Amino acid sequence: MSFLPITEALQRLEAEGLVESRPRIGTRVRIPTEQDIRNNYIIREALESQAARLCAELITADRKKQLLASANHLDKLHRVRGTESQDSRFLFSLHTDHMRFHMRIAELAQCPGLSSAIEKAQVLIFNWLYDTAAHNHATPLRFHSNLAEAICSGDPLAADSAMRTHIRHGLSYVIEQLVSFEHGNSWRLKNGMD
Repeated sequence: MSFLPITEALQRLEAEGLVESRPRIGTRVRIPTEQDIRNNYIIREALESQAARLCAELITADRKKQLLASANHLDKLHRVRGTESQDSRFLFSLHTDHMRFHMRIAELAQCPGLSSAIEKAQVLIFNWLYDTAAHNHATPLRFHSNLAEAICSGDPLAADSAMRTHIRHGLSYVIEQLVSFEHGNSWRLKNGMD
């Protein structure tokens, strides 16, 4: 490839906060700060709890069955994840299914603007990155099934509460892991990239 498209791609990644560059030092993947992580979780919670509320009000019987089946499938994958070696294809499939599950809730809310905001904010992508970087593997039994059942109950307040609990799970662990990684990152500290 020529230099121009590479430069443009790196500039776009930097504008999106995914990489950081310094003259005569280089470009690298940006390690999120504690505040970055908290901000992304707050945005995700706001968007997805509203999606859960709307979904609870609007979901049909057929779609309830589909959502419950999807949640059950995810819970099974998470149980397997705890017993299997960390095969990259399996992890990719797990995270892809997880994103689809959450985007399906947003779609069932029947508010295209909300679905678009969740997608544009890339909050699920950031969650995937945080989860992977922090090696956050533990999820409670029926973690996704409980969320789906709350949404399928038809009670917007129960759906909202379940989504908030779901999103907040593991936040402190992710912050602890990534902040400790950041403190141990000598390249950033040596080169003044804070």
